[in-house]
Amino acid sequence: MERRRKRFLLLVGTLALVAASCGRREEAATERAPSLVRARVEKVAMTPVEEVYEAVGTVRSRTTSVLSAKIMGHVLAVFVREGDRVRPGQVLVQIDDREVQAQLRKAEAGWREAENAREEVERAIRAAESAREAARAHAELAAATFRRYEALLERRSVSAQEFDEVRARYRAATAEVERAEEVLRSLRAKREQVVAKVEQARADLEAARVALGHTRVTAPMAGIVTAKSVEVGMLATPGAPLLTIEDDAHYRLEASVPESRIATVRVGDAVIVEIEASGATALLGRVAEIVPAADPMSRSYTVKIDLPTEKATLLRSGLYGKARFRIGQRRALTIPRVALLERGQLTGVYVVEESGIARFRLLTLGKAFGDRVEVLSGLTEGERIVVEHPQAVRDGDRVQP
Repeated sequence: MERRRKRFLLLVGTLALVAASCGRREEAATERAPSLVRARVEKVAMTPVEEVYEAVGTVRSRTTSVLSAKIMGHVLAVFVREGDRVRPGQVLVQIDDREVQAQLRKAEAGWREAENAREEVERAIRAAESAREAARAHAELAAATFRRYEALLERRSVSAQEFDEVRARYRAATAEVERAEEVLRSLRAKREQVVAKVEQARADLEAARVALGHTRVTAPMAGIVTAKSVEVGMLATPGAPLLTIEDDAHYRLEASVPESRIATVRVGDAVIVEIEASGATALLGRVAEIVPAADPMSRSYTVKIDLPTEKATLLRSGLYGKARFRIGQRRALTIPRVALLERGQLTGVYVVEESGIARFRLLTLGKAFGDRVEVLSGLTEGERIVVEHPQAVRDGDRVQP
């Protein structure tokens, strides 16, 4: 009896397994059963696409200014930090100006002294001119008197003694005119010297004022402080960098283009720029400059591309970017991006056969062109693919376009 019972249980278990297996087969058959799916279908065809060359580059500000001191002195104050925005003429660094103030006062005193000397010479010249006019008048009177006495002497109406006295006075008057003229010429020459001293004093005063202005380092333009290498108490020396300011409203991408491709690039060409770190993936730039000399190490040229100013807030110097230069057109097999399905690391599409059955096929893809992508292998021209909601299609389904 025990043996029969064991055989009965074994038979029951076997029947249960067989029933379960049949159920799974029926369920799988049900899952694999093809269905009719309505979907948009597109015929694969060769289309013209832009041939582009992708070059990498670095974002830089169009204008960068490195500020340095023009005089030597200790730094008294620094009014900005990295990241601060500045406006033109804003004082950024204050340098000790006590020595320059002393030079300015000395120059002002020298200029006042030279001006006083010029005024004194002018007064002396006016007095000398008056004296010359008086001497000329006296000489004219003496000359007239001499001519009258000369006529009287011929008629023997005056004595020789009287004539000699008149002639002596005439000669003295003439000599006085000559002396007045010489004094006037001397004073005018002195005035030229004094005027030169005044100009020199004025130049010294202007130089002192300029030097005083150099004690305040100001911003030459509006921008943002990107580097600071000065602190309060440091000794500023001429030429040593203090601050770096860059124009944060105008940026460029400086891309390296090999010499084999540089002939296709022209100033003014429109270029698509992608800067992933800033989220700017489709900026329309324009070639502003091509550096005429190539790098002898990399055999490449630097192409500077102006970026749109409305996107300047997204950009910063040093960001990595890509520039896509159009170098011509070619024909390629392209399909919409929305038709692609990813299966793990593989990518494919549903191809609709002549019978209307959808079959999944793996593809090898090439470059992307906007919302379409190039197919290198896996499809041939004329085949039909599902291009709308391919996730709703299963392999073996019948597709109704």
